[in-house]
Amino acid sequence: MSARRRTKKAPLFIVLLSVHGLVRGHDPELGRDADTGGQVKYVVELLRALGESPKVERAVLLTRRVMDPAVSPDYAVAEEPLSAKASIVRIECGEEGYIRKELLWDHLDSFSDNVVTFLRSQDRMPDVIHSHYADAGYVGARLANQLGIPLVHTGHSLGRSKRLRLLAGGATRLQLEATYNISRRIEAEEMTLSVAERVITSTRQEIEEQYGLYDFYQPERMRVVPPGTDMSRFHPARENEWGTDIGRELRRFLKRSSKPMILALSRPDPKKNIVTLIDAYGESPELQEAANLVVVAGNRDDIQDMDDGARGVLSDILLAFDRHDLYGRVAYPKHHKPEEVAVLYRLAAASRGVFVNPALTEPFGLTLLEAAACGL
Repeated sequence: MSARRRTKKAPLFIVLLSVHGLVRGHDPELGRDADTGGQVKYVVELLRALGESPKVERAVLLTRRVMDPAVSPDYAVAEEPLSAKASIVRIECGEEGYIRKELLWDHLDSFSDNVVTFLRSQDRMPDVIHSHYADAGYVGARLANQLGIPLVHTGHSLGRSKRLRLLAGGATRLQLEATYNISRRIEAEEMTLSVAERVITSTRQEIEEQYGLYDFYQPERMRVVPPGTDMSRFHPARENEWGTDIGRELRRFLKRSSKPMILALSRPDPKKNIVTLIDAYGESPELQEAANLVVVAGNRDDIQDMDDGARGVLSDILLAFDRHDLYGRVAYPKHHKPEEVAVLYRLAAASRGVFVNPALTEPFGLTLLEAAACGL
């Protein structure tokens, strides 16, 4: 490796770490599973923005290389350039197959070692590492200690808060360990907080009430960066969009598509609480008369082929529609393209409708910002 180092005012070489989920720069499979959601979108958009900054020499997003016939071969490609200065690099992480994040802990040391090998093959070491979520935080803390590179961390969600919420909901500690490996997650978060020079949060509440639960709570190292969205994509309607593919798809479900729309959009995850919204709508004849309900819960082909969590949520959604006999008043499209999300918001706004996020907890709230930017 070259000994070249950055001069004081030279552009930065930034490495982002985001380990879990399916990460690619085009056609993100948002909502495919619990691991491929808002964080994937966040880190890819952050990478693109860094690649456009004159203050950045180079930005690289390091994620896990996945070689599994059950997913696209895109996730096995070693490097995916997004622009002249930004790229996704996929690093081997022990297990080749696609597994959920709770099962990755035993493979993170291997991932970390392979990241070191990659970094030492570059012209110079990065100026900063920015880790995302507990798994990447664990790797980032190891790299910071081993290589002396400053670590910035964004948690996205926190294990201690999740454990409190689930225990309050009736889960046992044994269940939390079996399902979520929650103690290992919290241990990794404590390690990350002990090493990180900066922790990025969305709100003061996150700093005071969520990070305040941790032993290595150091609020002086934390900064609020309010969530934002791409205003070139998410904007109020400029034309009638009912003639678009997704507009025609919604009309296929609805007897009276001219009614205001109640729109819910999320991945099929129990904590998104979609069935509660359907029950509330189904139990109100007045609301059914006044508005249509549109539920966009990720993309699906055969529900039986999906993972247990998504399959259970989607089955519950369909059962709720049937239980309340909502046919003709609800739309639940099987597929939508990433670029159609903004169209859905604008259609809801044009109908004089509302966007509802019924999630039990929402650490980021990206869809709320997108909906507001589109006029909802």
